[in-house]
Amino acid sequence: MAEQEGVIQYRLDYHPAGAPAESPDFAALRAWRDVLHRLGLVGQQPDRYDGYGFGNVSLRRPAGFLISGTQTGLPVRLAPQGYAEVTRCNVAANHIIANGPVKPSSEALTHGAVYAVDERIGAVLHAHSPEIWHHGPRYPATAADVPYGTPAMAQAVAQLYRDSDLPEIGLFTMRGHTDGVVAFGATAEQAGQRLVAALARSLVSV
Repeated sequence: MAEQEGVIQYRLDYHPAGAPAESPDFAALRAWRDVLHRLGLVGQQPDRYDGYGFGNVSLRRPAGFLISGTQTGLPVRLAPQGYAEVTRCNVAANHIIANGPVKPSSEALTHGAVYAVDERIGAVLHAHSPEIWHHGPRYPATAADVPYGTPAMAQAVAQLYRDSDLPEIGLFTMRGHTDGVVAFGATAEQAGQRLVAALARSLVSV
């Protein structure tokens, strides 16, 4: 890989706290994270990405968003204790403020950038899929020289949203982040359906 998986590259102010409160939309996000794990789109395997956990999911909240914690890919079912709450995401300053039982994912800045482009986006799923990345139809993509989890990635996402059909497709690939795919939607279900449909389309070409 061009970069080391799972390394936080933003400035983080983190405050330990309890698990996020249960709610129907949070339960739906957690269920879709389970689906992605079963499909190998989220997880942790010795023979993939140097054994680091990969993939993460998030859900918009009034004051920020909930996101799975850094290096929480291993459990098949991730309990609420595996999620953090991002209360401030300043993309330009490369700065995140968060609380919870765990630190937020290394991709939290990218998730924040997606939420920033459209207030109607309610959930973001970041997966790793060799099939979609290598064999799928040509989706909107960030450039190969744009590293994940950085202000440059956030700017690239915003430009894609303005200048391509990304708002309608709801999915893009990160050419500088091996196998990295991001899907989003108004709900976790819409984002998940977009991601699974993309996987199915890519398997036609494998």
